[in-house]
Amino acid sequence: MSGAGTNLLITVDDVRDPEVVAFLEAHVTQMRSISPPESVHALDVEALRGPAITFFVARDAETGELLGTAALKALADDAAPEGGHLELKSMRTAPHRRGEGLGAAVLVHVLAHARAAGAARVSLETGAEDFFAPARALYLRHGFVVTEPFADYRPDPLSVFLTLDLALRHGG
Repeated sequence: MSGAGTNLLITVDDVRDPEVVAFLEAHVTQMRSISPPESVHALDVEALRGPAITFFVARDAETGELLGTAALKALADDAAPEGGHLELKSMRTAPHRRGEGLGAAVLVHVLAHARAAGAARVSLETGAEDFFAPARALYLRHGFVVTEPFADYRPDPLSVFLTLDLALRHGG
């Protein structure tokens, strides 16, 4: 998969590589610096190793540089009785490479994985602050729509909830 002139290699990962762990810890630290604790829903490294999680790592295929991560979490809820409901978590691109289309490439890959796994819907929570505007725009461009809180989430003025019906959106 290529995007932004970079040949991306996106693989499923077990979240054990120290470089990946540091990348994720920086993500959680950044989220906590932007939003109050009750509005930060990023999973820690241990949670990302759980059985309900499929974790992805994107690297430059030539240099091995870590460029991004994403995870899909299987949700057990009654709202998606056919095909399953997944939550997108830990979507992050390397800060020095933002704006190059890497996030879109990772998102397209993860959504293709969700479709292949038979999921009916992918939902996510992201921040409502200005910092998160590019992420919200990315998700909206890829067919996500604003929705009510899902799974165990509660209404929060600092959260935006988005969902994508995979049966309605076959592209990326």
